[in-house]
Amino acid sequence: MSFGSGIASIAVGAVVIVLLMGIANMVRGGSPNMSQTLMRWRVALQFIAIVVIMAVLWARS
Repeated sequence: MSFGSGIASIAVGAVVIVLLMGIANMVRGGSPNMSQTLMRWRVALQFIAIVVIMAVLWARS
């Protein structure tokens, strides 16, 4: 696995972890404020993951 692929995997993994934390919070009836915070983190991490993936694809071409 190359350096870029590793960074992309970490970025996608972070998105998955935050998504699962949000689902767990929703299922157990947790705080709505925590759900909002996790949603904001997920959106930000998705943006970062897309930027990283696009940069890796650009660097490989």
